[in-house]
Amino acid sequence: MTAKKTVAFFPEASFGAALNCVGIAQKIRELGHETVFLCDAGFAGTFEAYGFTEYPVTMSPDMSEEELEKFWAGFIARHLPHFRLSPTEQLSTYVLDCWEAIVDSVIMAEPDLKRQLAAIQPDVVCVDNVILFPAAAQAGCPWVRIVSCAEAEIPDPAIPPLMSALGVDDHAQFQSFAKTYVETVEPAHTRFNAFLTSIGRKPYPAGVFFEASPDLNLMLYADPLRYERKSPLDTERFLFLEGSVRDEGPYSPPEFPVHNDKPLVYLSFGSLGAADVALLERMIRLFSTLPYRFLINVGGYKDSYRFVPDNVQIDYWFPQPSVIAQSDLVVHHGGNNSVHEALYFGKPAIVMPYCWDGHDNARRIADQDLGIHLDRYEWRDGELIEAIETLMTDKPRHERLAVIAGKMQAFDGCTRAAEAILKCAGSSKP
Repeated sequence: MTAKKTVAFFPEASFGAALNCVGIAQKIRELGHETVFLCDAGFAGTFEAYGFTEYPVTMSPDMSEEELEKFWAGFIARHLPHFRLSPTEQLSTYVLDCWEAIVDSVIMAEPDLKRQLAAIQPDVVCVDNVILFPAAAQAGCPWVRIVSCAEAEIPDPAIPPLMSALGVDDHAQFQSFAKTYVETVEPAHTRFNAFLTSIGRKPYPAGVFFEASPDLNLMLYADPLRYERKSPLDTERFLFLEGSVRDEGPYSPPEFPVHNDKPLVYLSFGSLGAADVALLERMIRLFSTLPYRFLINVGGYKDSYRFVPDNVQIDYWFPQPSVIAQSDLVVHHGGNNSVHEALYFGKPAIVMPYCWDGHDNARRIADQDLGIHLDRYEWRDGELIEAIETLMTDKPRHERLAVIAGKMQAFDGCTRAAEAILKCAGSSKP
């Protein structure tokens, strides 16, 4: 009988990474092993809701709940205009600011993370983040890197740079974007390297904030989206999961006063994108004229909406995998979970990105003809209506997506990930 293992997950403080890890953790628990989560205070309760034990790690300034809410409201308000900018323009206006905050979180987290891992004594640590947290890689056991962002997080000369929105045919622009990126993030990178040096670790090359795990790396990217690399990844250390979809339990769509028998559209721009109330209000006004039902995730801004027509229902949050499974079309921002959940259930998607790897995922979805990429702001009413109707009625695309969904579901990425993690854990403590 296999000895019971303890698996510690440490996702970044974002719902994309957090909920991706939940899906894998659920499978590890089903296999009879203990799973715990280390998380920032802002995510307290998120993992407990799924039945997992949480261990707090300080990753943000010591603020009251009210002060923290004001801090994030200010961060979002400051950067909302930047979502209208090109990926290159966002490097100096948004990306650098994010890296500065991320580096802060690493420095703040180190003492708590080291202490909590010493108390937990896990057999393996799973990190879903964009940056190295040294304590996680020095916990005295194997560690797993989970890449729930775009595949380009593990770079290759044949792959467009992360956050660039470039396609594989834009190779001539790769070097220019990469150079601008490295120069722009240099202040945050210098500060991060100084921290690494101060605790006895080697500094990273320019523009690099993380490394592949020597033990195991889990890649979410599904086969239809994967790139042809110049240097193929070692299959002993890199496992592509074909997505990682958590179980949210059964969900029944609500009754709509009108069009209750019409196709269902689900829209979510993630917790950050939900702050753009003006954009969503514009879309809702247009949706009120269409013969479809719409479920819209509006995050913490539900009380901001003045007009919600009878064919639209909004809420703070929806159990996304369960909703997508019953939808006919998904409109999202290009987050990796949304991308793969739509593919996992064979649903066409309109992708309207605004930052980070959403740009890359939107471009890849369009290039592979798996959905439609629209500019988040510069769309016309007729253009969005045409995109919706095209994806609703394109039977060849529906058939192709159904085949992809069948393969992804048969692969069962969460179970494959759980088994690989437990195998990795088996090489740690006796």
